[in-house]
Amino acid sequence: MIPIEERFPAPSVMGVVNVTPDSFFDGGVHLDPDVAAAAARRMVEEGAAIVDVGGESTRPGSSGVTLDEELRRVVPVLERLAGEVPVSIDTSKAGVARAAVALGAELVNDVTALRGDPELAGVVADAGVYVCLMHMQGEPRTMQREPRYDDVVAEVAAFLEERLAFAVAQGIPEERICLDPGIGFGKTVAHNFELVRRLDVLLALGRPVLVGFSRKSSLGRVLGDPDATTGPLSASVAAAVAAYERGASILRVHDVREHVEALTVARAVAVGP
Repeated sequence: MIPIEERFPAPSVMGVVNVTPDSFFDGGVHLDPDVAAAAARRMVEEGAAIVDVGGESTRPGSSGVTLDEELRRVVPVLERLAGEVPVSIDTSKAGVARAAVALGAELVNDVTALRGDPELAGVVADAGVYVCLMHMQGEPRTMQREPRYDDVVAEVAAFLEERLAFAVAQGIPEERICLDPGIGFGKTVAHNFELVRRLDVLLALGRPVLVGFSRKSSLGRVLGDPDATTGPLSASVAAAVAAYERGASILRVHDVREHVEALTVARAVAVGP
């Protein structure tokens, strides 16, 4: 398998297909496996490098689902896409990851950075797939209850450096790992924007960085709605372009076509058409 930075050159777009009833933005939209599979195919046609399929909401306040329920949600979608669409699996459960890679998933996107299930690192190492390690303060049920940091960027970087070392020690080659600062996962609006503004600190860890700012509440709140639960498409595109210009390689988004177009122009400005 080629190094992850070659598989996903900047800027690469990761489309989001949540097979859940309660995700913060698209909950309930893709519960039908045929609808979810059609959405994934459309995202790849629109320019997504990979589609991230998830069966457990990690929005603030969510409480999680059982292994059997998560499998029930995602396996029918993965079966419909196997060998046809490049897929990642958004899970922290080894059992789900094992089933997903057997059906062709090439990346495990773990919001717990291999802390949620002691068997997950071994599944990733044995399968020879890519993995994304994300920072989260606390857990989804409680993470937005007054998150605090002395220096959010330094603390997120230290956490990701430790989890990167752990992953390598568990037999996952460094060239198969990318890192995610976890926008919205135990962070205030100010924390989220500071993480993007100082992305160079995370890039110094030597691994590609994924940023998922798409449609998150911080975007709505910075635009003047203190009670926003999501953000508009325009703000999502702006955040993605800003993250790319500061070095992010992978942008995880809900609206693929608009982000691909904006990032194509941003890259043309940066390095030429």
